[in-house]
Amino acid sequence: MKDGARRLLIITWELWLARDIVADNPLPWQKSIDKLTPGRVAQAMGGILAVIATPADAPKPRGKSPGWIPGKNRLRRIYYPIVKKRATSPRKEPSVAV
Repeated sequence: MKDGARRLLIITWELWLARDIVADNPLPWQKSIDKLTPGRVAQAMGGILAVIATPADAPKPRGKSPGWIPGKNRLRRIYYPIVKKRATSPRKEPSVAV
């Protein structure tokens, strides 16, 4: 079985097993149904994932960077002269000796 087919099979089973856990939250144009389809379960999985959360810690605030040290002399950037390439004239054909 190829990798993509295996993933699809696992995702389908996950949605089928989560059918009893999720609550139906139909969009305004959808009718409420008793037996949830895999698409409806996928719509509701965001709520489950928000409750489960993530195992990673929240990012730590790092504050503002200190920037330049006060009193330190800053050097101006070095500007180099612009090099322009001249247009080349067409090459002459070599003369053929007869």
